[in-house]
Amino acid sequence: MSYQVFARKYRPKTFADVLGQEHVVRTLRNAIAQNRLAHAYLFVGPRGTGKTSTARIFAMALNCPNGPSIEFDFEDPICKEIAEGNSLDVLEIDGASNNGVDQVRDLRESVKYAPSKCRYKIYYIDEVHMLSTAAFNALLKTLEEPPPHVKFIFATTEANKILPTIISRCQRFDLRRIPLTIIANHLLHIAKLEGVDLDEKAAFAIGKGADGGMRDAQSMLDQLVAFCGNKIREEDVLEIFGFTSVQTVSEMAYRILESSTVGALQLVHETSEAGKDLGKLLTDLIQHFRTLLVSQADPQAGAEDLEPEIAAQVSEQSQMATTEQLLRVVDGLAEVDARMRWATNKRLHFELGVIQAVQNFNEVSLSDVIEALDGGGTLPKPTARAPITSTRAARPAPAERVSAQRIEAPIAVAAPAVASVVRETAPVDLRPAPAPAAPARAEPPAEEARPLPQAPVEAPVQVPEPIVEPVEAAAPTVSEEEFWPALLQIVQERRGLIASWVQLGTVLSISRGTVKVGFPTTEAHAKDSLNRDNQRVFLEGIAAELLGSPFRFEFSLDPSLKPPAVTELHFDLGDPSPPAKPTAAPSPTVAASAKPAPEPAPNSEDLPSPPSASEISEEFQNDPLIKSAVEKFKLKLAARG
Repeated sequence: MSYQVFARKYRPKTFADVLGQEHVVRTLRNAIAQNRLAHAYLFVGPRGTGKTSTARIFAMALNCPNGPSIEFDFEDPICKEIAEGNSLDVLEIDGASNNGVDQVRDLRESVKYAPSKCRYKIYYIDEVHMLSTAAFNALLKTLEEPPPHVKFIFATTEANKILPTIISRCQRFDLRRIPLTIIANHLLHIAKLEGVDLDEKAAFAIGKGADGGMRDAQSMLDQLVAFCGNKIREEDVLEIFGFTSVQTVSEMAYRILESSTVGALQLVHETSEAGKDLGKLLTDLIQHFRTLLVSQADPQAGAEDLEPEIAAQVSEQSQMATTEQLLRVVDGLAEVDARMRWATNKRLHFELGVIQAVQNFNEVSLSDVIEALDGGGTLPKPTARAPITSTRAARPAPAERVSAQRIEAPIAVAAPAVASVVRETAPVDLRPAPAPAAPARAEPPAEEARPLPQAPVEAPVQVPEPIVEPVEAAAPTVSEEEFWPALLQIVQERRGLIASWVQLGTVLSISRGTVKVGFPTTEAHAKDSLNRDNQRVFLEGIAAELLGSPFRFEFSLDPSLKPPAVTELHFDLGDPSPPAKPTAAPSPTVAASAKPAPEPAPNSEDLPSPPSASEISEEFQNDPLIKSAVEKFKLKLAARG
């Protein structure tokens, strides 16, 4: 017997052999067991995920001697003919080469005839999206109402190219990419049956290169056996296919997260000199940072696609940066990827992208500035980590996320700059340290109700993350009526920058562990600002102190609440009670704004009295500039006595 490649030799023979497509297998098995068989099926999925194999297994289950049945004998002559593609009643048609109207007309004519040996006549059309529009339209009527003995099975990798009228007449099954762990374990199983010593890391490297396709992975293993013999290691896989090891990608991510520009550039140089594809390395690096983002949201989400060692490194790296920092790095690398596709000097663009990624990681955003102003003038900054070593095995697990680390330093901000960043009327209280302080860790933003005292030290001292103990129920220190004024007073002392927002709120109810605070509809900005995580947690901490038990805040806009009173703008418009006999000329301001007085009489006693404050205010208010200012800033003018 001639040699058979692994992809054909180890093709699935029963439903139990189909890997990674449990949702499809379960539906087809139940349909056979309950005798709920449709007349047309559509299998959609990437290459090498089992579309043709599943269609053949389904055809064998329908046409086996005791069928339709889930359990069938693969060695039965009818089943063997279907598996080898030689059955006269199971016709496999290539949609790419039989895509015209004439071929569809021939199919419509053959549909009328009953099967020769099997129970059903099954037409399997692969790459059905290659059929022309005219061929699709010619097939519509037959597909909608075929004879009872006919079943259609379509397969495609591009379902978007199939007419909706065809899809609506089929039961659609979407086959997914096979997870990396399943591919690696199956390759190890094949290697054991073939007597090949396949390293586990090599199996994962093959599975990663196969990109979710089992057939691709089996073909790569077949090629490796021909090259290496009966012993295959990860280095062989990387050398033959030009892949970049996952450890190299993880090392590159470490150096970016550690702000080691020199180390990252050195790794780019080594990869380029080894003849690796820098474009593939960049794609893998972007995918790695995407995995870090997913790991922050759900640590178990991508574990099945990672080998154990890399999964541990991903868990560590996801704690070394905030989500915002990772997003900035991914955006920058994606722009570099778009430039590299058309660039002749790919290494130049890659190196520039790595430098930019380090800068983006250390960049301080506007939200960081606002948070720093709220918290007493400290900006988040990643702390320098341990020097890069040749192995990562000794790297200790981090005790806290780097996003919670801060470098305490004085921030000198001019008054106009502060006003442009935070639009509040309350004064900004920035308290710089008395002397340059060494880098120290501060509490995370969600728990920084009481900032740690700063003290200058000679060497960097890392403060461990404080252990947050559950708040025990205690007697409330204030009543519900006194709660909001007391909270406002504490906010003014600890975080005065948000006091003006708190003043605009009104407590609607305090019950069942929830404090509902309403805001006038005109103060949506205050509601949204206090609803940020760091502000809300800060207020909830104060509420727990005052009420003796944990409470959460709910902020909402209440139309029944009146907007706050307009701000009164006072002007020195003169004395409201002028003297009977002035002894001095009126001030230039009054003379400019008052009405022209009549010419004085020779007698000083007959001089008219200066205009009253109400008269001055009336003319002052009629000034166009004053009117526009009052309307724009919602001011109320009042004369000062």
